[in-house]
Amino acid sequence: MSRNRQMSPLASIAAVLAMMLSALVWSSGSAAATDKDASTDDREFAPVDRPGPALSVPKATLAKSLVCSENVERSSHDVVLFVHGTTMTPGENFEWNWLRAMTQRDRPYCTVAMPNRAMSDAQISAEYIVNAVRYLHRTSGDQVDILGHSQGGLVPRFALRFWPDIRAMVDDYVGFGATNHGSYMVNTLCPPVVGCSPSLWQQTADSHFTRATNSRQETFAGISYTNIYTHTDEFVRPSLDSSGTSSLHTGDGRITNVAIQDVCPLDVASEHIAVGTYDPVAYALAMDALDHDGPADPDRIVRSVCAELLMPGVETLQFATEYVNSMTAVTKELVLHNRTPREPDLKTYVFAG
Repeated sequence: MSRNRQMSPLASIAAVLAMMLSALVWSSGSAAATDKDASTDDREFAPVDRPGPALSVPKATLAKSLVCSENVERSSHDVVLFVHGTTMTPGENFEWNWLRAMTQRDRPYCTVAMPNRAMSDAQISAEYIVNAVRYLHRTSGDQVDILGHSQGGLVPRFALRFWPDIRAMVDDYVGFGATNHGSYMVNTLCPPVVGCSPSLWQQTADSHFTRATNSRQETFAGISYTNIYTHTDEFVRPSLDSSGTSSLHTGDGRITNVAIQDVCPLDVASEHIAVGTYDPVAYALAMDALDHDGPADPDRIVRSVCAELLMPGVETLQFATEYVNSMTAVTKELVLHNRTPREPDLKTYVFAG
């Protein structure tokens, strides 16, 4: 049955769970987060070519965060580094879908675990990305491809912005529903007084963190950027067109901003969790980017993918269980996470002074 005509029972389950989680977002706080430190608003950000700072996280801790397939050192393909989203672990985000697909295609991959389910200061999480890219480039002798979901799309861009040495080590960047410019929906999770986790603050609309990430230029020469989003994303908004939060426009990188609906106009099943875990169109676009020079080209995608329900690697009989497990993890963390009343201060290396 074509998913662009009617949702399947599996997709219906996903949609119901997504709507429940969306309701949680709205009930968390009706007022937008406004408790921001204005002291950084007028400070000039660092030049894009200034060397990055030394990593503050212990080497042993960084090493433990990286888990790789056995073929990293002997493959003819770039290693794919998977970066998970907020509230999740690499396993919950990618083990039941993307990692299986990579194994089926004999593609080398690694996952990096950001601390505390990516709920802590994203500036510290960025150090894990820097370490991973350096290590994989050194180990494989080739460039690295980065695939990130939600915050997992944003944090690698912060790393590329403030550690310029890793730019030449990266070939492709693919973001799934990335919070590249923050999301006004995240603001509802950070109500005044109550607050939210550090990384959620950093993903609010017009946060200090996203302004630093996008400062001076959003992309860099030599890197191909594919930003995949969906008009029906319940968390990362605005997302109605290429001017939305996930899209990138400035800098010297090669850029494709593409919605699931650009390929399958009648698609209504793709939501925030789906786009980074099981959506077959997102998979097709990402693999198109990895398999060709430059970013994804939507014109190369065979439109029969619109009739598919699940990406390769996802087992139909286990899908509902795996999806519910992922959604449960997200919901639990959003409800129980430690909260702080304001966004973390930007590190000194972010500024020109």
